[in-house]
Amino acid sequence: MPMTPEFMVYSTNLNYNPTPSGNSPIIRTNAAVVLIQCYYPRHENVSSNAIKPTWMPYSSTISAEERLVFSLNLMNDDWSAPRTSTVFRLGDVFHIEASVDSGNHVPMTVFVDSCVATLNPTANSVPSYEIISLNGCLMDGKEADSTSAFMSPRPQPDKLQFTVDAFRFTGRDVSTIYITCSLRAAAATQLPDPMNKACSFSKTSNTWSPLEGTSDICRCCDTGNCVASPGQSRRVSQYNQGRGRGKRQAGPDTSVEREQTLATLGPLLVIGPDQNKALAVTQNLDSLEFWVWVAVGSLSLVVLVVCAAVIGKCVVKKRILLAE
Repeated sequence: MPMTPEFMVYSTNLNYNPTPSGNSPIIRTNAAVVLIQCYYPRHENVSSNAIKPTWMPYSSTISAEERLVFSLNLMNDDWSAPRTSTVFRLGDVFHIEASVDSGNHVPMTVFVDSCVATLNPTANSVPSYEIISLNGCLMDGKEADSTSAFMSPRPQPDKLQFTVDAFRFTGRDVSTIYITCSLRAAAATQLPDPMNKACSFSKTSNTWSPLEGTSDICRCCDTGNCVASPGQSRRVSQYNQGRGRGKRQAGPDTSVEREQTLATLGPLLVIGPDQNKALAVTQNLDSLEFWVWVAVGSLSLVVLVVCAAVIGKCVVKKRILLAE
């Protein structure tokens, strides 16, 4: 590494050695050696801070940008932790939380574009029941016996919570239900609009109300024409089945991007009145069996204590006789 009064000079050689192409025994170029020198000024202003590299491999950049992990969880009644039981009775409530972990991505807001309930994990199977549709309209809330709604306010932008009253499919005493939702993440700076919303129906006022934004963004929940606002680029949606990374898709305007995926809850077991009685009997039998085992265990312990006492008494008596 040569050095002059003004510059540090880094030198290296670029070597080129031609090789035959394919099975050809000939070459048509000569070997070459090219000297490369880089000159760096020796006199510059510096700070005491450590130098941090700014270059990152392209593959690492892509990996970091796409590290969005979506989740759909069944929560307990106070939203403090995931629910451990998946058995419900009619009259119970599903507490559902959608979330996105953005990792090294820019801050994101999660939306639930649609949710459908089916009897198996296939979202397009029959029969099916639409819970959420039209980019965030909670349609189940319009049913006469439903109180389903989005929870206000959001706990944080990357989480969205909503409740759904437990239900069974008609003609079935027991329903094993799967709920499949299309989850989507948008930039945290995205303003609420007809394509980015969470709308609940109020039976008191007979109107739709948004979780965020103005009420006009929910009007399309009744008209069924939820489209992008004028000037807003149309987005193309493509889903990735299951939990995990969301796939980035660009619309005609490649500067506008969205992340989304499908996530499924289930199987959720919803039991009817007859099954409630059967479950109660089973629980009572389980309780009875528990106390039977307690009684058997206690009796066995008493027998062991008595046997030990008898054996001990015999041993002591034998020792006394030997001593005499």
